[in-house]
Amino acid sequence: MGEQVILGALAIAAGLVVGVFLFVPFVAVSYRRRGGFGVGRFVLWGAALVYLMAIWTYTLLPLPDPDAIRCAGVNLDVLAFVDEIRGALARPGRTLTDPAVLQLLLNVLLFVPLGFFVRVLGGRGIPTALLVGLGVSAFIETTQLTGVWGLYPCAYRVFDVDDLLTNTLGALVGSVLALGVPRRHWGTPKFADAESPRPVTRRRRFLAMLCDVLAAWVLGAAVAVGFQLLLHALGADRAVREGTAATVVAGAVPIVLWLVVTLATGRTIGDHAVQLRYTGGQLPTSLARPLRFLGGIGGYLLLSALPGAWGIVTGAFALVSAVLVLTTDDRRGLPGIVSGQALVDARESIEP
Repeated sequence: MGEQVILGALAIAAGLVVGVFLFVPFVAVSYRRRGGFGVGRFVLWGAALVYLMAIWTYTLLPLPDPDAIRCAGVNLDVLAFVDEIRGALARPGRTLTDPAVLQLLLNVLLFVPLGFFVRVLGGRGIPTALLVGLGVSAFIETTQLTGVWGLYPCAYRVFDVDDLLTNTLGALVGSVLALGVPRRHWGTPKFADAESPRPVTRRRRFLAMLCDVLAAWVLGAAVAVGFQLLLHALGADRAVREGTAATVVAGAVPIVLWLVVTLATGRTIGDHAVQLRYTGGQLPTSLARPLRFLGGIGGYLLLSALPGAWGIVTGAFALVSAVLVLTTDDRRGLPGIVSGQALVDARESIEP
């Protein structure tokens, strides 16, 4: 039981990490395909992501020690589980606790969410659910049979052809259960006015700010890891241990990228994700865009890069930015105040 809890926690943690990396692209795709961002649908996609991580952890982990591996067998006898179930039924009172019955039920239940997600998130019916269930199960069983595609000299878990059948059955059951979800929620439903400008709400503005901060953090973390690996490959182990160079580069790259994007388009990555833009004003574009950058994510990133007590200033900057989003009539916040521009939906036909 302890091992199962650990694997479950690992699946949740892996799903959350991947979810953080995919959050901004998800928001951007949602605004372009559906016209907006729905929290409920985001939670559903997050659940699907954790589920996929759970399939990976429960079917392939823990990886055994290569020196202590024991080669597992192969079951190619189709419907061999039928005889095992008959044997369990012959023992009244112990049917539901019989290992063969439990294994069958777990194999079915493990793939029920897959069939559900195929219909609700993918908008596909039973035939697709059957094919996806069979394909995913076949990939898992083949991975086990080949010793993780040659990583091990032989299979460390039993390849069972009956697992293909029971897993596919689970996907079928999940697809049928998803019929309880109204059809209008299947696939990628759009808002009625998905192509039209939508109100610039406080929630939308905060979502843009979150996308900017989160994307900058993800990029900085990826740059730091990549730069450390590069230093290690070049033999600069002392620089790797100190980490100073990686910290500087990881802080500089997001600042430069956001500055270039803002100067080129007048919008930050967060603005692009939620379809917002600043427009109008009395200042020339060459001045308004740098001010928009400094009044938003640019100012936050620059202050965050400063050492020591500047962390307090950074926190104060973030607090003021949040308060101004709440108090300015058009939600333009600090970037709009310093640039003198108004905040509108990017789909509005207003020239900056």
